[in-house]
Parts: sequence; C-alpha cells; structure tokens
Amino acid sequence: MKIVGVGCGPGLLTEVAIQVIKNASIIYGSDRAIELAHPHILPNCLVKTIDDFKSLHKLPNEAVVLSTGDPMLAGLGYLNGEVISGISSLQIAAARLRIPMARIVSIVAHGKGHKQGMHDTIKEIKQKKIVFLLADPKFNVQELFKKLRDLRLPLQIAVCENLGYLEERIEIGSVESPPKVSADLFSLLIGNF
Repeated sequence: MKIVGVGCGPGLLTEVAIQVIKNASIIYGSDRAIELAHPHILPNCLVKTIDDFKSLHKLPNEAVVLSTGDPMLAGLGYLNGEVISGISSLQIAAARLRIPMARIVSIVAHGKGHKQGMHDTIKEIKQKKIVFLLADPKFNVQELFKKLRDLRLPLQIAVCENLGYLEERIEIGSVESPPKVSADLFSLLIGNF
C-alpha cells in the first residue's frame, strides 16, 4: 500500500505523488483528496471514497490511499505502507508568513482531540514556542483565545483559511484582538513571529 500526500490545495502535488497516482490501479481517498488528485487519475483506475477509516488497514497491497496535505501531519501516515510526502498546510503557512519551520511546534486538534489540543497549545505557548494549530470547525477558538489572553503574553495570532486554494485568507491579529475564523478549513499560528 502507498499513502500519498496530495497537498493541502490544488496544484500542490509533488512529481513523485503524481507518478504514483498515474500508475495506480485502485485509489482510495476522501472526496477532497480525490478532487485534488483527479487531474492525474487515469480513466482505467478504480476510485473509491473512504467510508470507513477504521478499515483502511484491510486494503489490498496495490492500493494507493490519498491523504490531504502531508500524511504525517494529521493524515493517514499511521497506515502500514510506503508514505509519499505531500505539501502540508504547515509548510504553506510557514512560507506565507516567512516563519522558519524549525521555530514551529505543530499541534493537532481534530475530532476528539480538542481538549488535548487546547492543553498542548497553552503548554507550548508558555514555553515561548510558536504553535501551528490544525483544528476543525468544532474546535472552540473563542475559548482558546480567552485562555491565551489570560496568560498576559504579547502574542500574535494568524488565522490561515483555505491554504492553497483561490479563496486562501491569512489574517494576523493580537491576542487582545484576534482575527475571526470564517471558514471550516483553517489553522492558527500563535506566538511571537
């Protein structure tokens, strides 16, 4: 099995990922991942939308599994198989804001990880780290902003929405006046950058 990062937006596939996709006989992925890879999927390839993420370990060896962004950043890199890197939202955010990735700690707050993500973010901010928080629409951003204000540290907050897409938006504010989150596909950069 190959787990292929398709990038966080259109046109962000690597050449290696494109070749793997073109040579695939069967591809699995979310609707978004399939859409990002679609220009490179050949007509004779069987394409299936992932319905049950818990059963992915049962896929055949020849399967190519598409993962949005990079499989190793909140993706499907936990599956057994060869991982083909993708261009992640972390890479795009760091490039757009000109922050060296070596200065950034990434935290995932998806699904059931909201409470832990909030805890880890506060812990890293207290350590004076720059945090890249990958969240989902159900993550309580306002609660996080309140906890950050309570730290009384001079922090910047960047809301990064739809990275890699035409409707990409990055807005920077302070902890006292944070930018609004207006899209479902977003991440936050928090710290002194």
